[in-house]
Amino acid sequence: MASSKQPTNNDNSNQHLSTDIREYSMPKTKIQRTLRWLHHFEDLLLAAVLSTMLILAITDIAMRLITGGSLIWIPPVLQVLVLWLGLLGALLASRSQEHIAIDVISRFVGPFGKKVCGISGSLFAAIVCSFVAYYSIEFIQQSIEYDDIAFAQVPAWPLQLIIPFTFSLMAVRFFLHTLGFLRVKNYQPNPALKGENG
Repeated sequence: MASSKQPTNNDNSNQHLSTDIREYSMPKTKIQRTLRWLHHFEDLLLAAVLSTMLILAITDIAMRLITGGSLIWIPPVLQVLVLWLGLLGALLASRSQEHIAIDVISRFVGPFGKKVCGISGSLFAAIVCSFVAYYSIEFIQQSIEYDDIAFAQVPAWPLQLIIPFTFSLMAVRFFLHTLGFLRVKNYQPNPALKGENG
């Protein structure tokens, strides 16, 4: 006689775990593929800037210890790279949803309210970043017009390109997040952060 096997607590736990994994994983959409390419590019650029800073800082220290002097252009270059590193850090913070955000309302509303908050917040952030990127381009145009010099006859405008670059990328990211909230069910920009908070 065939006996029906009753599901055990372990089987139920595995079923719940599989359901949680399916809910946790983000759908593979064009939006998320585009974001992944942006992430790889940002990681490479941040690694290049950080590596350059380390090499120049070590070179500067070694030259001061050995020869008592250093190359005069290294300190100002390091100052510029600090600016680049800070803006790229802000870019990565916006990527992992670890930037400063006011999300009090989304904690007390249902799924539809969370979606509305996500759309409005991402769209507002995209607009603000777009304005900053636009006016920073105008600032660079004025820098070119007035022949601003950063150091050692190096023009300032190439070093200022990081400002419109990072804010443009942040604007693109927040705009893609807006599309994600509109088109993807239960869209979560950072599932890892969701897992930590959940």
